Amino acid sequence: MSSPASARRPTDVDLSVRIGSLLFSNPVIAASGTFGYGIEFAHLVDLNALGGIVVKGLSAKPIEGAAAPRLCETAGGMLNAVGLQNIGVRAFVAEKLPELRKYRTHIIANVFGHTIAEYCEVIDVLESTAGIAAYELNISCPNVDCGGAEFGSTPDRATEVVSEVRSKASRSLWVKLTPNADVQAIARAAERAGADALTVANTYPAMSLDPRTAQSRLGRISGGLSGPAIKPLTLKLVYDTSRAISIPIIGLGGIQNGLDAIEYLRAGAIAVQVGTAHFTDPRASTRVVDGLRHHMSELNIITISNLAKAIR
Repeated sequence: MSSPASARRPTDVDLSVRIGSLLFSNPVIAASGTFGYGIEFAHLVDLNALGGIVVKGLSAKPIEGAAAPRLCETAGGMLNAVGLQNIGVRAFVAEKLPELRKYRTHIIANVFGHTIAEYCEVIDVLESTAGIAAYELNISCPNVDCGGAEFGSTPDRATEVVSEVRSKASRSLWVKLTPNADVQAIARAAERAGADALTVANTYPAMSLDPRTAQSRLGRISGGLSGPAIKPLTLKLVYDTSRAISIPIIGLGGIQNGLDAIEYLRAGAIAVQVGTAHFTDPRASTRVVDGLRHHMSELNIITISNLAKAIR
């Protein structure tokens, strides 16, 4: 006769997680900049199977982005220098959000500005519309000439922008951190300033040159490194940061399958974001959900909360 553990099916596993006040059906979220505005993937992916979607970064005005080429494959990863190309927050609200409201997955708006006033302008527009579950404040993009990472480089700058946005935002506020600073210090500053959760972390500043021509393989001199190559680095950042703060952490960096997700959850994250894997497989996030459910069943862990308790 089979034991209860051996008879357990993956469908018996409870993947639901709570990030602040929000309940997610599972902890797998499509990362900003790798899944468009979400709606473009609806014909390929069951969007309702995802815990959430972080849409392409939104600015107050449309941004054309960086010159081509914008992507470059590297050993174990990818360099990108997209430059936060987007249609602008008002066009997003008018053109994309109405379609996204048809799905039950949580929609998180990634918010970017060159100045604090621009961050606040984006929030003001989004506050007046329905269909957004949370904001992810991007203070860490390495691929723009001003704004972005400069706000996430020191605790004082992080405090300034998070505090201002917090005063305007009624929804849950996540802050996306750079790996290229004292992450624990920035995390503590963001928490004190009112962040409800942290995304750890953005891409790593990096470059690639054509040795024959000495030219960058990107349209810019450098870009952001992502993919499996960075997973051990970001995993350590998540581990360290989880011991410095009390708010939830969403881990991001090199996740390709369910076992990768479990590594992040064991390191201290409450949820994960899947990014670069979407460039080779648009269904990468749903594969991670399926893999996570399968491996948790194999481990005889039936809830995400029990997984966390098992490693603390």
